[in-house]
Amino acid sequence: MDLTVAGQHVHAGTGGRAFDPDLPLIVFLHGAGLDHTVWALPARYFAHRDRSVLAVDLPGHGKSQGAPLTSIAALADWVVKLLDEVGAGRAALAGHSQGALIALETTARHGSRVRALALLGAAPKMPVHPDLLASAEANDHKAFDLMTSWGFGPAGHLGGARVPGSWLMGGGERLLERVRPGVLHADLTACNAYQEGMEAAAKVACPAVVIMGAEDKMTPARAGAKLAGAIPKAQQVLIPGCGHMMLAEKPDETLDALRTIL
Repeated sequence: MDLTVAGQHVHAGTGGRAFDPDLPLIVFLHGAGLDHTVWALPARYFAHRDRSVLAVDLPGHGKSQGAPLTSIAALADWVVKLLDEVGAGRAALAGHSQGALIALETTARHGSRVRALALLGAAPKMPVHPDLLASAEANDHKAFDLMTSWGFGPAGHLGGARVPGSWLMGGGERLLERVRPGVLHADLTACNAYQEGMEAAAKVACPAVVIMGAEDKMTPARAGAKLAGAIPKAQQVLIPGCGHMMLAEKPDETLDALRTIL
């Protein structure tokens, strides 16, 4: 589906069904340097079960035009412009990693527009290692190597993917290699600068779930639990044997967790 948001072309996956503005809407928000394709399974699942789905490419990512936005606050306001564009009064938001920060900040700033919140691979703060930031700034492939090495848990490093013959870390690298120069650095800089997670969490009034990977090195489960503890009545779901890339590593378990709230 192609849209115009803030004067720029935006692409969004709709899960294989035509967008229906009369159905409850779910907006899926991807992480740093990625695009809407990471949400393929949950987008398709919910689109075929009486939900409208928008798995968006954030500005400057995937098939969306424009420069990447450089702060989590700006991205949160952009999400509301997206809702306005499709005529949606409210939506459920599901975000992974940087997308989780965007979903959280959107809920804090525009709570009346959010009916449910799912945060995957999330933490109150997401400081980025200086070596990763420097590599991303230089558009060095090392940034992709570091993200896949740190991002994937046992299923990525040791095997065990549900699809025979699939190579999770290789697939993760190929996806990151599609990002435009400068975009990953902008994303990581926005994550690194975000300090308002705990304050935002306290403002969440809608149903929420925080989904954590037990082996996550980038947003450790203890940080996710801290964030969940700051959100009134939030559910916590811990996926065993899973790293940060839970949508690829443990797709069924992640979908089961999303089904509890979306």
